[in-house]
Amino acid sequence: MEPLIQLNAIGAPLRLANVNTDQLFPARFIKKPRAVGYAQYLFHDIRRTDAGDINPNFSLNKPKFVSAKILFAGSNFGSGSSREGAVYALYDSGFRAVFAPSFGEIFAANCLKNGVLTARLDQEMIQSIQEELDHAQEPRVSVDIDQEHITLPSGHLVRFNLDPFQKHCLMNGLNEIDLSLQFHDEITAFEESHRKTYPWTAL
Repeated sequence: MEPLIQLNAIGAPLRLANVNTDQLFPARFIKKPRAVGYAQYLFHDIRRTDAGDINPNFSLNKPKFVSAKILFAGSNFGSGSSREGAVYALYDSGFRAVFAPSFGEIFAANCLKNGVLTARLDQEMIQSIQEELDHAQEPRVSVDIDQEHITLPSGHLVRFNLDPFQKHCLMNGLNEIDLSLQFHDEITAFEESHRKTYPWTAL
């Protein structure tokens, strides 16, 4: 997993609350191999009209937001089932950070495992940022994870808070396996000691 320390990219507003993992990545695509690229399934149904055409009014379909890597969303983002494909779809689409007033707990945990930042901002601040992005000629945003702040197109600085463990994992590119491997020598020593003390367990 690549370390995530700073991010300078297009920010996009998503004025929807309670976006669940099925809206992020519809269930009918679960059996698709990730090798095909899950980006094409992100917000698949929300992006389209009832007739199946691309909806030009959906924010991520607008030309200035199509290359966005930072998302400013509504409350309870990523609620619903523990569908890791929802995070894969975000990641494969280029998103590396999501800011919202609140998140589905399992979704946020899955984001961390895949190197995607999730951070909370209050509803008023999210709405203010969404307005600024809508009106900015170039909605470019900088995120500094070490300093825990966002620099908006206007130059305004917005602070956010990260759990120390979340921050450590993101900045060092560590997932659960990587964290375990940091204790490789201790694990090996324990296994050797355990085999000597209880040799029958090695059979």
